[in-house]
Amino acid sequence: MSQPTEQGRDIAIRVRNIEKSYKDLHVLRGVDLEVARGSIFALLGSNGAGKTTMVRILSTLLTADAGTASVNGFDVAGQAADVRESISLTGQFAAVDEILTGRENLVLVARLRHLANPGQVADDLLARFSLTEAGGRKAGTYSGGMRRRLDIAMSLIGDPPIIFLDEPTTGLDPQARIEVWQTVKALAENGTTVLLTTQYLDEAEQLADRIAILHEGRIIVDGTLAELKALLPPAKVEYVEKQPSLEDVFLSLVGGNGTTPATTKEER
Repeated sequence: MSQPTEQGRDIAIRVRNIEKSYKDLHVLRGVDLEVARGSIFALLGSNGAGKTTMVRILSTLLTADAGTASVNGFDVAGQAADVRESISLTGQFAAVDEILTGRENLVLVARLRHLANPGQVADDLLARFSLTEAGGRKAGTYSGGMRRRLDIAMSLIGDPPIIFLDEPTTGLDPQARIEVWQTVKALAENGTTVLLTTQYLDEAEQLADRIAILHEGRIIVDGTLAELKALLPPAKVEYVEKQPSLEDVFLSLVGGNGTTPATTKEER
């Protein structure tokens, strides 16, 4: 594997003026962005904004029409093999084999990556993602959140320094989404650089150190959450009685995130 350039040591991902079209459809119109190492960067945009196309270019699955991009210090066009060794990509839908058990899925990927002791690798990841008890069950019996956590665990085999998560909570219920959020936060805490695409505003707000909004093929704003909020006029201070959100109610009733469901008078 080649060595990354000195310029790429502090920036995990650097994109300059990337363009991509499909015939007459201009998907990316000169995208610029930088992602710091060990951070969570959210690429926020509606359906069709070009988020997945950007990720596919960065992961060497597509070739840009113009511009340059580097991942882990390697040029995505000229050093594609080095880029692929540096990354892992988790798509919009969990790519687990539902016939295999959770552990067997992990062992399979570890063997494909030619790692020593794939069984130990699988057991360590099951423990890390709180799936040890479910490791012997077929993945087809897992909940959506468990399948997604297993999918992310599979993508981490080989310890890639950079992981792309393309709309990681698509189709998940609120409790499963929070499980995935906790997993993503833990990745960054362990030093992994995460670039995630999402169309959910609350997801970007909860997770990202930095947020870029992709609209009609261009980055229209890029900054921290505080910087983005500062773009709007200061909020008026008014007294409003705070009511619990629907998410608060849901998690309280189902016992999500370590809470205990409320007990009604009839249950007493």
